[in-house]
Amino acid sequence: MTRSTRPETAEVAGPSRPASRIWGILIGYGIALASLIWVFHDVAWAGLFANLPAMNWWWVALGIVLDIASYCAQGWRWSLLLRARGRFSPFEAAEAIYCGLYVNEILPMRVGELVRTYLAARRLKTPMAAVVSSIMVERFFDAVWLAVAIGTTILLVPLPGYIVKAEELLAGLVFAATALFVYLVLRREREAPARPESARITRKLERFLAQVGSGIRSIGLSRWFYAAFAVSSLVLTAQMFAFWSVMRGYGLTLSFWHGAVVLLIVHLGTLLPGAPSNLGTYQFFTVVGLMQFGVDKTLASGFSMVVFLLLTIPLWALGFLAFGRSGLMLRQVRSQLGTAASP
Repeated sequence: MTRSTRPETAEVAGPSRPASRIWGILIGYGIALASLIWVFHDVAWAGLFANLPAMNWWWVALGIVLDIASYCAQGWRWSLLLRARGRFSPFEAAEAIYCGLYVNEILPMRVGELVRTYLAARRLKTPMAAVVSSIMVERFFDAVWLAVAIGTTILLVPLPGYIVKAEELLAGLVFAATALFVYLVLRREREAPARPESARITRKLERFLAQVGSGIRSIGLSRWFYAAFAVSSLVLTAQMFAFWSVMRGYGLTLSFWHGAVVLLIVHLGTLLPGAPSNLGTYQFFTVVGLMQFGVDKTLASGFSMVVFLLLTIPLWALGFLAFGRSGLMLRQVRSQLGTAASP
């Protein structure tokens, strides 16, 4: 990191944050450190990266291309969800997503989600709440397809009991989310009751939530809703093939479905925000997943670092370019987001 960027990062992550958020960051870093300690505990260091010299770089290149394609598909999906708000091309959407991912690589707690929300709201000249609703629908789609993918793999690959339990829990959450989504789409808007001046913060929150609900309703009634849902399947499919391709390139001979299960374990394990790039937890759940299928821990630990770097370095590069094109600077992120988020 160059000397000029340090104060920018410091300003974004400065001491003015609430104590609860600081504790959240510390807990995230603590989990990351504990995960890495477990990953590298009791491994044969001499053989940690023994497969590197024999890697098949054609498979690796295919994996990188497919991983980039997954984010392009996500951009396509997001542009469809925002179609009612104005013209937001798949390229512009993917660029905003890469900006957010780049910030997530630098800062903890997935601040990048706010960055891409701000960029879309600025481009479309629409309230941030309307963009937040589209991201909530994205997460709903992701949960549905994740549940479908896990359910499919359960039928094809013998899985440990905790994965089956996780699928049952996820299916229940998806069912509840579907019911909530249908309710938000079908319910009628009501005028907010008058509040005294002392309840100003409450009024702002209610107005923000009302805008989010209105956005979800407009998306659910849009003719682009089902197209976006179908495109969502491409996001997860491309990610699974990307992960498995790097596995093949590294010399792991597990089937595609075994690779898909490992990636799904990683997805489930990294749902909650943590350290930047999910460092530590990504490696932990990759190793846990591979060991379920008989892969030696030393080999699994080495692969967990290799696949992390191979799929993250292109993200850093493209995210850096997208962030540069956005016109944002790290020292401006907090102030601009705070201004844009004000109802």
